[in-house]
Order: sequence, then C-alpha cells, then structure tokens
Amino acid sequence: MSSDRRLTRAYKNAKVVPFNADSKFIIFSDCHRGDNSFADDFANNRNIYFHALNHYYREGFNYCELGDGDELWENINFESIFEAHKNVYQLLRQFHLQNRLHMVWGNHDMVYRDPKYVENHLSSYFEPIDGEDKSLFVGLTYNEALVLKNEETGQEIFCTHGHQADWWNYKFWKVGRFLVRILWKPLQVVGIADPTSPAKNYKELIRIEKRIKKWILKNKLKITIAGHTHRPRFPEPGQIPFFNDGSCVHPRSITGIEIVENKIALIKWQIATKPDGTLQIVRVLLEGPEHLAEYN
Repeated sequence: MSSDRRLTRAYKNAKVVPFNADSKFIIFSDCHRGDNSFADDFANNRNIYFHALNHYYREGFNYCELGDGDELWENINFESIFEAHKNVYQLLRQFHLQNRLHMVWGNHDMVYRDPKYVENHLSSYFEPIDGEDKSLFVGLTYNEALVLKNEETGQEIFCTHGHQADWWNYKFWKVGRFLVRILWKPLQVVGIADPTSPAKNYKELIRIEKRIKKWILKNKLKITIAGHTHRPRFPEPGQIPFFNDGSCVHPRSITGIEIVENKIALIKWQIATKPDGTLQIVRVLLEGPEHLAEYN
C-alpha cells in the first residue's frame, strides 16, 4: 500500500472532533516519554512539558497528541514509563475525565492501535501506597488520525502522526522496535543516533514531507498537521497547508501548535533567565497566529 493510500485510509477512519470559535486546542506529538534512564529523551524536558500541560489544563484547552507519546520501542511496557512520569499521566487523566483528551498512535506507540492493549495497560495502575489498583484512562481510545471539523464553516483539519508517508516505520515498525531495543538504545547513551529515524536523517525527512504535501495537493489543499519528523513547519497562507508541531524532545524546549478562536499558531516553551538570574519557563510565539479561513 502506498503512502497516499495509507494517508487516505487514516483520513477516512479518523475520529471527528467538532470545534467552533470558542474551542481551544494544543497539539503536541513525539514526546517519547521513557523510563527516566539515560536514553529517555523526554526526561530533559519533562518539567517544561508539565508546566505547559498545567497551563493548558487551567485554560480549558483540548489536548491532542499526534503519536509517539510513549516510547514503546526502547521500553518493553507502559508501566515503567508511568512510574517515571506519574505526575504527567495523572494530569492527562484530568483531561480525559473532562473529554478533552484526543490521542493518536504513531510508530513508536503503534501497539496502541489494539484496543485490548490499551484497555489492559492504560485503564488502571497499581498504587503501592494503598496496595490497590486505581483508575487511569478508563475507556480511552487511540486513533490513527483526528479530523477537527468546524461546526460553522465545515472546514476540516486533518491531524495524524505522519509515519504513513514513511514506509519503513509504518510497515516494518516491529523490526525497527527490535533494532532500537537491542542496538540503538545502548548506543544512544554514548551519543550514537538511530539512522532509521527521519528526525536524524535529513534526506528521509525531506522525502516524507514531499509525500505528505503530494497527498494534500490531491485532496483539495486540506489543512494537515503531522509530527514524526520532529521538524516544526508553519506555512504562510497561500502555500501548501502542511503544518508540523515539531516535538517535545528538542534540546531544552518543546514545540506545539495552538488553535484558539479559529486561529492557528506555532509555539515553543523553554527555560529563560530573569534579570535577577533566576529561571522561569516561558511560552514563545514562533509563527502566527493566522486565521484558519486564510488556508481555504
């Protein structure tokens, strides 16, 4: 199956999320939450991420995660990841309880496409203090894609991980997982990167982006937001409407896409120094906001 057909299938089977001018969305992907070991890329930014997540929860945002949220190539199970970043999952649970959590699977957490796996591993967790199981993500479903649909205009925003345009990481993800666990995880500790990752391979990154743009051109310039390559993208109105939210494993920062009042923006959260030398976590506007109607 070609990347074009994989993207089309993801679009047709996507979870539809209605929105209007009062709706607010934060879109992150590629958190790669791990077990807090030396190979856990997320660990460097977990305080930044948790602060940002708290902000979006308080401000009433919907949280959309476009795949590779959990690093299930390097780590065998979710339980070790949960224990390492328990505060994050407890906050995500609050989004879920208010129907504000929308999850997409990517190649590194592709096991979540199996509803039984999600139910068995994510529905509850064991709390050693109380000595009993407690609810976590009861009834949570993962999807291959989301379609945010404007209730007033009918405009659609197609959101997916983007590995559908990467035949190796879509078709042979189990092989990739095996290689990462056996070979690249220990080498990553000493700074050697996985060459099969598009985030580390510029030529492959460009090929993937071209395939997604080609699909957008064939589908009436539908606004598309993806992750996977870790490279943020924010087109100007009139250009091919291909957005990328970047990742949460940039050095010392995370990037994402916000949709507020029918406007879209690319943002970054990072640590900044105050004049008195103390540190603070700040939100930086990188691109936009642009009105979604400008991309019709």
